[in-house]
Amino acid sequence: MAVKRAKTSRAKRSKTGTKTATKTKARSKVRQTVAKKAAKKSAAKSSGAKVKAPASLVKIVERALDEMKAVNVRVLDVQKLTDITDTMIIATGNSDRHVRSIADRVVEHAKKAGFRPMGVEGERDGEWVLVDLHDVIVHIMLPRVREFYRLESLWDVSAARREAALAAG
Repeated sequence: MAVKRAKTSRAKRSKTGTKTATKTKARSKVRQTVAKKAAKKSAAKSSGAKVKAPASLVKIVERALDEMKAVNVRVLDVQKLTDITDTMIIATGNSDRHVRSIADRVVEHAKKAGFRPMGVEGERDGEWVLVDLHDVIVHIMLPRVREFYRLESLWDVSAARREAALAAG
């Protein structure tokens, strides 16, 4: 019996080791892909070339927002302001259910077009849902949340300048 247990535990160890090795390989591939993408982006930025989010992805998101009757849609080019993303899209929904539905439609349209979202946050509450599509980040909010956080004034440089001019004058 003791011999049998030892063999079983070795078999379990080898299976676990194989799974761990597979996971490690997968993780290293992801890291390599991310590193390559970051290197291409930084090389293009240092050479002065413009790296923009695929225009088709922005159009796909805008179409999904329009289809779901999102209100007050703003597209902000934040490429010069941050390395996190190239484009931010901010939209408003009329209720928490509407906000969740808009986000679901954006994800659905993006997947159909071959763009896999990195993540979706805030779907449970539905007050502010963020859809991360790599180079495009979509914020869908309730009106009171959008008014409170005022993301446009944080990320839109021209809007910040207008507000400063209005405050000074």
